[in-house]
Amino acid sequence: MAKKAQKKAVQKKTTGFGKFIKWFWLLFVFALICIATPFVLASMGAFGEMPDYTYLENPKTDLASEIVSADNKTLGKFYFNDNRTPVTYEDLSKHLVDNLVATEDERFYEHSGIDFRRTITAIIQLGSKGGGSTITQQLSKLLFHQKEGRGNLVNRMKQKFKEYVIATRLERQYTKQEIIAMYYNIYDFGNNGDGIRSATRIYFGKEPKDINQEEAAVLVGMFKNSSLYNPITNPVGVRNRRNVVYKQMNRNDLITEQQKDSLQKLPLKLNFTPENHNAGLATYFREHLRDEMKKWIKDNPKNDEGDKYSLYNDGLKIYVTIDSRMQEFAETAMKKHMKNLQGELDKQNKKNKTAPFRSLDKKEIEKLLKTAMRRSERYRMYTKEMGKSKAEAYASFNVKKKMRIFSWKGDIDTIMTPRDSMLYYKKFLHAGLLSIEPETGYVKAWVGGINHKYFKYDHAKQGKRQVGSTFKPFVYATAIDQLKYSPCDTISDSYYCIAEGRHGNLKDWCPKNSNGKYKGMITLKSALANSINTISAKLIDRVGPKNVVQMAHNLGVKSEMPEFPSICLGTPELSLFEMVNSYSTLANMGQYVKPTIISRIEDKNGTILYQNVPETKDVLSEESAYVTVKLMEGVTRFGSGARLRSSKGWGAEYTKGLVTGHPYQFTNDIAGKTGTTQNNSDGWFMGMVPNLVTGVWVGAEDRAVHFNSIRYGQGATMALPIWAQYMKSCYSVKDINISQEPFKKPENLSIEVDCEKWAQENEENLNDSPDF
Repeated sequence: MAKKAQKKAVQKKTTGFGKFIKWFWLLFVFALICIATPFVLASMGAFGEMPDYTYLENPKTDLASEIVSADNKTLGKFYFNDNRTPVTYEDLSKHLVDNLVATEDERFYEHSGIDFRRTITAIIQLGSKGGGSTITQQLSKLLFHQKEGRGNLVNRMKQKFKEYVIATRLERQYTKQEIIAMYYNIYDFGNNGDGIRSATRIYFGKEPKDINQEEAAVLVGMFKNSSLYNPITNPVGVRNRRNVVYKQMNRNDLITEQQKDSLQKLPLKLNFTPENHNAGLATYFREHLRDEMKKWIKDNPKNDEGDKYSLYNDGLKIYVTIDSRMQEFAETAMKKHMKNLQGELDKQNKKNKTAPFRSLDKKEIEKLLKTAMRRSERYRMYTKEMGKSKAEAYASFNVKKKMRIFSWKGDIDTIMTPRDSMLYYKKFLHAGLLSIEPETGYVKAWVGGINHKYFKYDHAKQGKRQVGSTFKPFVYATAIDQLKYSPCDTISDSYYCIAEGRHGNLKDWCPKNSNGKYKGMITLKSALANSINTISAKLIDRVGPKNVVQMAHNLGVKSEMPEFPSICLGTPELSLFEMVNSYSTLANMGQYVKPTIISRIEDKNGTILYQNVPETKDVLSEESAYVTVKLMEGVTRFGSGARLRSSKGWGAEYTKGLVTGHPYQFTNDIAGKTGTTQNNSDGWFMGMVPNLVTGVWVGAEDRAVHFNSIRYGQGATMALPIWAQYMKSCYSVKDINISQEPFKKPENLSIEVDCEKWAQENEENLNDSPDF
């Protein structure tokens, strides 16, 4: 009986345990189903569309088009919203990788997309010490559903499940190294720092591979929240967050306790270099390039269906001919000289009652300002968009408002009327500089103005001004080519008139020399060096204005010009681009090469879409081009450009310190020409060495704004110093390879260019040259 009862007790106990086991497994399976179901539903798209595998292989991100200089430096980018240029894992410094993993995901190399231990800990702590997201989860959020999951708890939970699924897919699709690179490439670091490449350039002026420990800690700290931890607006918060990164590095044995303490004491160090369309190198050039790229995109479809490339999203690489070092030298030389030049003009205007204008009365000034108002965006907005009357539009220019204005000492926040701001900006002198490599046509430096943020007009290509005496070499080249004149031929510098009706003249034209004096018999070389007007008039009378215009067109001038004798003194309005192009043809032994700014274009995969092929044609004999160049060498040896060779500081003394720096002391062969227009409104200097032609223009927006004397208003003072400082800097870097050699002499030269030798051989007949 006792055994029977014992047996029943055991059976009852076994049955009860069995039921427990049964319920345990039922609950376990149910829990698994509950846990798995959201993941399955998420993967099936029940919580919203999921990216397919092809999309995972090529996640869609907008890639900025990158402008790469001839010396392989990034000049800038074209973008609307995303200033993004992707890099590979190999492009990242070890500090960036180590700091990221130690701070954001310590077990990154151990999990497969989800760190369950970290997730459970975050749930238990209710997120009080941070979430449980891995780097891969954060990447999935940034790539595929960054804006989802906002609002209620249900939506956030749906997002999390999608995040888990995408993270595991990413881990199957990519290596750990690729995931790190993608995470760095996709993240927005603020201040147009889209992706790590932009961020390192903007905040530290470096490439990602060159980032050190301190810089990496700052960038990794920003992953917490780049809007909050912004180095520019919140440096204290960024420094504190950086120190947390150091703590994590120490926790993971990547730096010692002593190193951590030392690093945490360091101040925040930045080299903030904004990347936008108004900042950085070659701003005017980049805007011109944008227009050229739009034309190229229009004429070169992406595929047979006619789809167009996007300059802002397709990640094109545009390799340009600009050398970043030369560009920086050009901009530095321009800013240095223009700041001093503006200071002198402002000083002269202190006693000028109609400042900044000269030779205008009040009515003329008011008329000029009204014209400027009608051309302004404010006037257009009032009359076209707002439907206001003209009177109301004009009245708006007299209402004071807050504004930020340009000055050479930095931007100024002030209050003034738009009319006063227009007067303020009218006072500024502007400048343009352009360098072309004659043999290839490559544009090596392009400066379109003094500040692209405030002055958009490009004086290198858009602007056309009277060129003054820089036009005279075209007259001399025509005479040499047609009549075989030598630089050593002598001509009488005397009063001379071209009669009414001759060459289309409307009346007798009798040009005078700038100083009103005449020298008698002089050589052609001396005549050009000293820019003698009467000699230019005699030459154009002999060869005809039509032939001079044709010569200018052949050399590279595209603008139309009147076929009148007066053009010999530089009355045509031409662009700096045209002038440098034309002089390049002379330097290139009479062979015209079409200027180019793009060497090749690649797509984001490196496929070449365009490769430049030079367009050339012979337009002038080698002999005529060489003789013209030798004529222009006289300008820099004993003419208006002779200060280039000064060893006594004459240039600086002449302008009482206006021309900064040491005496130029150039000793190599330089051909050039200065130019000064009426009333000293425009100053030009064109300078050539065998493998580089550079032109500089300086002047104000309105010709009524100018210096009160030729002492400061001549090209030798306004423009030449910029050329000189720029070339000095170029010569200081040997691998830029700017020539210091003589211009190449043609074989079988029939025209004598050595005037001393010519004089000795023709001493008896020196004065027998024709006087015309």
